[in-house]
Amino acid sequence: MNYETIRLSVRDGVAVLTFRRPEKMNALTAQMRAEILHAVKNPGEDARVLVMTGQGASFCSGQDLGDSVSLDQADLERVLRDEYEPMLKAIYDSPIPTISAVNGPAAGAGANLALSADVVIATQSAVFLQAFTRIGLIPDAGGTYWLPRQMGFAKAMGAALFAEPVTARQAADWGMIWEAVDDDAFQDHWWSRAQHLAKGPTVAYRNVKRALRGTYENGLQAQLDLEASLQGECGQTRDFKEGVVAFLEKRKPDYQGR
Repeated sequence: MNYETIRLSVRDGVAVLTFRRPEKMNALTAQMRAEILHAVKNPGEDARVLVMTGQGASFCSGQDLGDSVSLDQADLERVLRDEYEPMLKAIYDSPIPTISAVNGPAAGAGANLALSADVVIATQSAVFLQAFTRIGLIPDAGGTYWLPRQMGFAKAMGAALFAEPVTARQAADWGMIWEAVDDDAFQDHWWSRAQHLAKGPTVAYRNVKRALRGTYENGLQAQLDLEASLQGECGQTRDFKEGVVAFLEKRKPDYQGR
């Protein structure tokens, strides 16, 4: 697929998906959502981790409000079901770890797109803005799912109602994202994080995602059963055996992945 609104590159096991509409603060259009969906599902055979980031000064400013035919004809439910939902679920269900490298403001659907990744790393100058009530809407693109789980109910409610920016430092302190990084170190830092995952045990990473997400639906016994099943799968991999041997030999493991 020839991408026009994004760029996908793979190096050293890291697939980097870059939003490429800097003149529009990387606002999302129907074409862009389709291209993101395709890239997430097809990151490359060598990809062992996927990073999403923005070109220019912004990560993503959310829905491009100029992309609709008219406000009177806007069918927001259809757009969410047919365009946003497949994209978000593809990111969520990705068998490889996903990272949002939030290089600048992330607003509206762009903020929630960032939160759909497994790990969110933001530059200190970034902000997250649930801007929806400013135009008479509710948080969408998974916002009502991610926010209470990642920042707590009280702060999620305040962020949604007041539509005030949440700084990267606040987001990290509240547990909304993994970490906030100094601007000067940001690029090198997220690349280092991605490299760490790209060199790791891929089956274990996939099963970590499955196990932690299962805890929201399972009782204790069901979660213990899931843990045992997934751990049994991990225990049959070459990477498990390599990890143990490397530990005993006091060297770095050479994980080959699936």
